[in-house]
Amino acid sequence: MSLPLLFACDLVAITALVGGLYFPRHRRREMVLALLVINVGVMVLTQALTSAEVGAGLGLGLFGVLSIIRLRSNEMPQHDVAYYFAALALGLLGGFPVDPAWLSPVLMIAVVLAVFVGDHRRLLGSYRQQLMTLDRAHPTEAGAR
Repeated sequence: MSLPLLFACDLVAITALVGGLYFPRHRRREMVLALLVINVGVMVLTQALTSAEVGAGLGLGLFGVLSIIRLRSNEMPQHDVAYYFAALALGLLGGFPVDPAWLSPVLMIAVVLAVFVGDHRRLLGSYRQQLMTLDRAHPTEAGAR
């Protein structure tokens, strides 16, 4: 598959992930930017590393730097981490030419579908989470009501 077509597949996949799944479900604008930039950045770096005469150590070092940046950032909810990982995976798939040519787009679709199913409202629909801020400590749940 040609590189421009592979990049186009990645851009379609990240647009579906961010614009079609993440933002309509979670409404966090700051994460839209983070997901788009990490995806395109990883895709471009991956392509640069595959076309250059560099060792695997440099590639691992760059991903280590990305991990450190992530660890030094604010705490993220688990669903945001899942979207973050999906954006990274799509960027890697968009940057590496894979043989056979159809495999990268199929894997991109698989990543987006996994997020679609895993973050769907009908999956664990009866699950509820609630955050309560109390003015004082209550030793029992009944006392907090």
